[in-house]
Amino acid sequence: MSTALATTPAGRAFISDNMAGASPQIARAVADAATGQVLPYGNDPFTERARRRLGEIFERDVDVFPVSTGSAANGLSLAALTPPWGSVLSHPDSHINTDECGAPEFFTDGAKLVGVPGGDSRMDPAALRAAVRRRTGDVHSVQPSVVSISQATESGSVYTLAEIREISAIAKDAGLRVHMDGARFANALVRLGATSAEMTWKAGVDVLSFGATKNGAMTADAIVSFDPALAGELAFRAKRAGQLASKMRFNTAQIDAYLTDDLWLRNARQANAMATRLGDGLKSIAGAGLLATPQANILFCRLPQQVTEGLLAEGYAFYHDRWEPGIVRFVTAFSHSADDVDQLLDAVRRHTH
Repeated sequence: MSTALATTPAGRAFISDNMAGASPQIARAVADAATGQVLPYGNDPFTERARRRLGEIFERDVDVFPVSTGSAANGLSLAALTPPWGSVLSHPDSHINTDECGAPEFFTDGAKLVGVPGGDSRMDPAALRAAVRRRTGDVHSVQPSVVSISQATESGSVYTLAEIREISAIAKDAGLRVHMDGARFANALVRLGATSAEMTWKAGVDVLSFGATKNGAMTADAIVSFDPALAGELAFRAKRAGQLASKMRFNTAQIDAYLTDDLWLRNARQANAMATRLGDGLKSIAGAGLLATPQANILFCRLPQQVTEGLLAEGYAFYHDRWEPGIVRFVTAFSHSADDVDQLLDAVRRHTH
């Protein structure tokens, strides 16, 4: 990232929710964890509280493995679900397929990622039905082993509960496991108005990559497993991958604070609401073509070149021309305010005329 982007004012940073800082409650929790002496490697009260809170929100006992990145969560989860000769079925636009530099293949010792198409970055069930049976039993081919869905997706769309259940049923009927990349889990959850249990294990999900970093945490995500049989393997894989932090309390203190008093849900509602506000405003501006109504906190639209150049000249940070010429992506975060969004809309109007 260039120096210009690194110093973008918060109100003009729309390139990613990774640009946002941390919620004050989470920063305070990390500072509190910095005092005193506790046992290392997760044998501490901060980690115990975080595990207990995750069990509460998922309404059952879960195995929790804190990690420092979403890529580690995805790679380790898939490795526990896929043999090296297996294949991971995911949408071609999925994060594991486009933005992880081969990490899933690395962690799985070579399992193959196979794209399953569908509109709005969501897998089409009919295409999945064919993919789960393709060349099964053929020793010359990788074997379908796990289905991975992103919730919310890379285009900002959200699978409904019925869609997750249908995809899981197709996978389970063929003997496959189900992984959910929940980098923006909270954003999808508040969009659906569902419970964490309804959107995961009750819908057939076996392992979740639980994201917190994009929604107010600093450096904390987690693997949440709903299958006790995977606990031992995930524990060893996490250690082998350098993800068993000696001072794990600094990660789990973040997760504990994130889940306390519904901070995670409030942050997600704010981020989603700002994307909706931005989308509604863009609809009223001639020349600003919204590609789809945002369902989470990601918005794609088409802008004239002079508008894009004008926004960049004013110091706005966002992705442009990465997907195709004229297409820009705005991502809103928990830290954006209505005033931030309105100022962006005013800037688009100025440069449109």
